[in-house]
Amino acid sequence: MPVLALDAGTTSTRAMVFADDGSVLGRAQRPFQQHFPRDGWVEHDAEEIFRTTVACAREAIAASGVTPSAIAGIGIAVQRETVVVWDRTTSVPVHRAIVWQDRRTADACRALAADPAAEGLVTRTGLLLDPYFSATKLAWILDNVEGARDAAARGRLLAGTIDCWLLWRLTGGAVHATDATNASRTLLFDIRRQAWNAELCDLFRVPGELLPVVRDSAADYGRTLPELLGAAIPVRAMVGDQQSAAVGQDCVAPGQAKATYGTGCFVLVHTGDTPRVSRHRLLTTVALRLEGQPTFALEGSIFNAGSVVQWLRDQLGLVATAAETATLAASVASTNGVYCVPAFTGLGAPWWDPEARGALLGLTRDSGRAEIVRAALEAVAFQTRDLATAFADDGVPLAALRVDGGMAANDWLMQTLADQLRVAVERPTVLETTAWGAARLAGLHAGIYPPLGAPGLRRVERIFEPTGSAADADRLHAGWLRAVERVRSSV
Repeated sequence: MPVLALDAGTTSTRAMVFADDGSVLGRAQRPFQQHFPRDGWVEHDAEEIFRTTVACAREAIAASGVTPSAIAGIGIAVQRETVVVWDRTTSVPVHRAIVWQDRRTADACRALAADPAAEGLVTRTGLLLDPYFSATKLAWILDNVEGARDAAARGRLLAGTIDCWLLWRLTGGAVHATDATNASRTLLFDIRRQAWNAELCDLFRVPGELLPVVRDSAADYGRTLPELLGAAIPVRAMVGDQQSAAVGQDCVAPGQAKATYGTGCFVLVHTGDTPRVSRHRLLTTVALRLEGQPTFALEGSIFNAGSVVQWLRDQLGLVATAAETATLAASVASTNGVYCVPAFTGLGAPWWDPEARGALLGLTRDSGRAEIVRAALEAVAFQTRDLATAFADDGVPLAALRVDGGMAANDWLMQTLADQLRVAVERPTVLETTAWGAARLAGLHAGIYPPLGAPGLRRVERIFEPTGSAADADRLHAGWLRAVERVRSSV
């Protein structure tokens, strides 16, 4: 029986129908608008995300040739940390969704850092006190939308991440739930107790009554309204996009690592059933929760990866398509000392500097389009190496890296990544591993797919082995570190 995956990312929504052998039967993708009301602010129209999700689902089902009633279940993977607050009666959002990239609450995070109640935050949540996460975004909506905090106190509002919002709309308001992976990215969820924490809700001034029920990543989440997709299809899985990609890459055992190159880049290393605390400000996150049992991972987040290519194309006009970047980068032997630090929305791990801003450094009169494009791609590889260094020092070195996402199609970048990391970089046949991971979990819950980690469903298209000398890679990376120091706000 086929399974439908809904992947609501940061810039677009994708739907894919998978057969019982994991092959793709149909797919569709639609972009949605990005809103930037002020410097460092990023918003989405939650209604538009819902509309594009339904439209993509209909298109993918039609393309697959299967009838809606034949679909065994739906798996939903979503951008994490992004939050929506809506009226429980009308289902109308009270404000645009505030996106994970948004930095408007940086001052609020600095103020909270001085509160004694914030002690133990890392131990409880695995996260850092940063605008990246959901809690301060949610509080900002309640504080800045007229009447919102009063409406919340009277039980009129609900809140949740994008998975929760889509489930609410798909089920016609019948189910207000999320899964443990998405809950673990809010700063309100105790990853050891696997429950919302009342003290953290008080600290961030988020009424617990707004929050959804937390379920396993593969569970019964209700059924869609028949008029939306042509049948009442059961929703059988919900999961954060990076955890979903890890499932899609079969990174389900300790030590296995994946990197997803989408709008940002997210490197996740599985650490088993014990939450490991990083010495380098990497995040401890729930990798999955199945049958009530959580497993964990260490994660490093790079805020800008694919967005760098979008910037080259849309703002600078240096390329017409993303595919051109590989050709341009290969057309010159080096950047001749040019470095691009794409801190458009601050620096993520291991720096965690929300006030840092992007820069092009080392420009001379001879610097041209190719050097700038090459420097921008190299920045993605350098940032991944920064994370790999932190993982190794935390006791989980990368033996290999499984890659996915749109940028993984760039052969030049993947080879540069292998050269910098000095490990093999493995690229799957199907790059949409986030969608596949959601489908894999839904199919697992429906009894269609075998247990996670079972052989046969993972297919590798190409392995990039390191080339060149480690000394050359080190020299280039040392220049990158000097460039980062130039843009950091704390320097």
